[in-house]
Amino acid sequence: MTQHLYRTLIAEDMQAVDQVIRASLHSDVVLIRQMAEYIIGAGGKRMRPALVLLAGRACGCQSEHLHRLAAMIEFIHTSTLLHDDVVDESGMRRGRQTANALFGNAASVLVGDFLYTRAFQMMVQSGSMQVLEVMAEATNIIAEGEVLQLLNIGETDVSEDAYLTVIRYKTAKLFEAAARVGALISDAGAAHADALAAFGMHLGTAFQIIDDVLDYSGDAETIGKSLGDDLAEGKPTLPLIYTMRQGGADAAALVRRAIENADRALFPEVLAAVQSCGALDYARSEAEKAADAAITAIAVLPDSDAKRALVDLAHQAVDRQA
Repeated sequence: MTQHLYRTLIAEDMQAVDQVIRASLHSDVVLIRQMAEYIIGAGGKRMRPALVLLAGRACGCQSEHLHRLAAMIEFIHTSTLLHDDVVDESGMRRGRQTANALFGNAASVLVGDFLYTRAFQMMVQSGSMQVLEVMAEATNIIAEGEVLQLLNIGETDVSEDAYLTVIRYKTAKLFEAAARVGALISDAGAAHADALAAFGMHLGTAFQIIDDVLDYSGDAETIGKSLGDDLAEGKPTLPLIYTMRQGGADAAALVRRAIENADRALFPEVLAAVQSCGALDYARSEAEKAADAAITAIAVLPDSDAKRALVDLAHQAVDRQA
């Protein structure tokens, strides 16, 4: 299934989700409306709400709550972006100024809290205790992942396993929760819910690895941020971990110095080292393995257009350029 067909499959659903998002952004506080409209209006891939929709459709969902829960997942994601940009002191996202750059750090944190708590109101409206349990666990683990990543800033002895733990907590957990929520609201059995949750976890892992690859191989205009941002923040991502392990003594020393000092000025040299030792190819291969694991996880689901779209989504997570 091509990307065009995948988007066509849930086009009407996504329009309904956007309507829920707009309606749920209402607040009597003008600044909340302005900021929420700004960050949501920036668009983005909407992969997480799409995952809720496709998981639900793959399980034959007829629930009126599916669109609301897809919007809820996007609100959780957006709130984490607002907080991340403050922590990372980011100035650009999706080719535009970040909310914190435009409105200030304090407003970004507080509006992020508004979106987060609004998301929990939307969960309650679903009437599903299982959904609440899944999201309570997921948001707690995401917070742990954020702290783990913070502890790793400037660290050069982070193992590949430790890196994977961070991205499974920080990124993949919300993908996992999105897929499981789509199954739960469809009254799917435990086997299908577990299969979709595993799909989401592997998909999110692949997605984040490719994000880290694009920081060294993407086009700044296409990905909507400056190349080398991870290096400038002192983040030991997979391309750098591999280079320190396999790139030779000089390359390892260079990368260690760049991470420890969060030095963007060393980006051209680090980029050359990353490329010459095959780190980007290795990271892409690991992302492909994760995508394959995601596809394998949903083999138990009955054949459907939604299942084929999920397979396509796994391929897109690896093949994308932004």
